[in-house]
Amino acid sequence: MKLLASLLTAAILAAPVFSAYAAGETPAAPPKAAKPDLVKGEASYTAVCAACHGADGNSAIAANPKLSQQHPEYLVKQLHEFKSGKRNNAIMKGFASALSDDDMKNIAYWVASKAAKPGFAKEKELVSLGERIYRGGIADRQIAACAGCHSPNGAGIPAQYPRLSGQHADYTVAQLNMFRDGSRANSTQMTQVAAKLNDKEIKAVADYIAGLR
Repeated sequence: MKLLASLLTAAILAAPVFSAYAAGETPAAPPKAAKPDLVKGEASYTAVCAACHGADGNSAIAANPKLSQQHPEYLVKQLHEFKSGKRNNAIMKGFASALSDDDMKNIAYWVASKAAKPGFAKEKELVSLGERIYRGGIADRQIAACAGCHSPNGAGIPAQYPRLSGQHADYTVAQLNMFRDGSRANSTQMTQVAAKLNDKEIKAVADYIAGLR
């Protein structure tokens, strides 16, 4: 019976194709996703994002993340989650709510095409602790190494895990604290990791990330 049902389903799905050929027509190809428009992306980014994130995505404000060279799929995901409220930020919700899906894609791919400027670690006494956590985690507390998802040099893994290399330490500290206290709830994995980190460890790993390149 299962085989018969499968054959009937296949026949139903194939019927429009056979009908098209019988009529001497070429079956219509499935629509292709529109390519991002980088010209429109630049215009939208300049109008909406540049004041906070820098003209080319290299934010000079430590509280605002660098966006240049970030994975565009990740940026699109975050914009959708700001718009829906899944990621809670009143300022970003206001901006994201004004963007269409195409706007988000165009902006994300444009800023991702800009080269990221390197950052620098500032807390020398914490860098070695940050490096240990980033590269090896903390085994006795079941804290996974950051490098496992974000790669050894902080480049991330498209499109699920963001690029961290050179990110402002202040911004990273803020996000880890938000994951830890539950005010940012759009990544179960990060919530679980941050919940096990203390203030010193968060500051150390954030500072180490700032100097990654």
